[in-house]
Amino acid sequence: MKNILEINNLCKTYPNGVKALDGVSLTTENGMFGLLGPNGAGKSTLMRTLAMLQSAESGKILFNGTDVQPQPEIIRSALGYLPQEFGVYPKVSALELLDHIAVLKGITDYGQRKEQVDFLLQQTNLYQHRKKAVYSYSGGMRQRFGIAQALLGDPKLIIVDEPTAGLDPEERNRFLNLLSEIGENIIVILSTHLVDDVLELCPQMAIMNQGKILVQGNPVLLTARLKGKIWCKKVTKSELPQYQEKLNIISSKLIAGETLIHVIADELPAAGFESTHPNLEDFYFTTLKSFKK
Repeated sequence: MKNILEINNLCKTYPNGVKALDGVSLTTENGMFGLLGPNGAGKSTLMRTLAMLQSAESGKILFNGTDVQPQPEIIRSALGYLPQEFGVYPKVSALELLDHIAVLKGITDYGQRKEQVDFLLQQTNLYQHRKKAVYSYSGGMRQRFGIAQALLGDPKLIIVDEPTAGLDPEERNRFLNLLSEIGENIIVILSTHLVDDVLELCPQMAIMNQGKILVQGNPVLLTARLKGKIWCKKVTKSELPQYQEKLNIISSKLIAGETLIHVIADELPAAGFESTHPNLEDFYFTTLKSFKK
């Protein structure tokens, strides 16, 4: 079954005056959807609002054609949620904790619950560690446990908020592969500030900043808009300020003691620059830079 999530003109302002959601509109179907933006962009606010953990002041959230804000139980029953901070109970094994969460999700039949819990522990590669206390798990194992609990009850929508922050490369790859498998038949929204997470997983994405959706589309097609416009050069630290003053630098990174700068320009910006194939990071930084102007 194809699932469709539609977000129409969602707005949310906190008591301190911060406008966390400013007319957010998005549409996504089955598959991985990447929500990319810097810290403080409003991504977590949007995720919590979609999970019905807080309300918006205006706008609509439609899931498979039904406005779910007046009836939050509709989306809650179809939702699996892995928040940015996933707390665990101390000295409780993964098996016991997952069984307990399954009961809270309404899976009261013991046989059905055991079958689902065992399957999810196998799917997340935690079965051999099922009797260990979750608090003793590594960061990557905790994230995989978080996905296991999110998948209880056969959800149609999964929300994961900054899931790979702090993971080592091996755990990150294992976790992203798991998400990719899950995302084949349901909607998975991946909220992150890491460009590589979106590039490797998501056929559709949006860039968010200051509570607004700046752009939405396919990462490859969006990046192609910059073809022939990205130039790079290695410069010394002392040279960097003069280039920053004269050119439209979108990013800079230190490589072997030198600074590699990427510049956006319709033609050769200065002597010594080389044309380079644009990547999603170039598009991301260009979009954020354009928004600030």
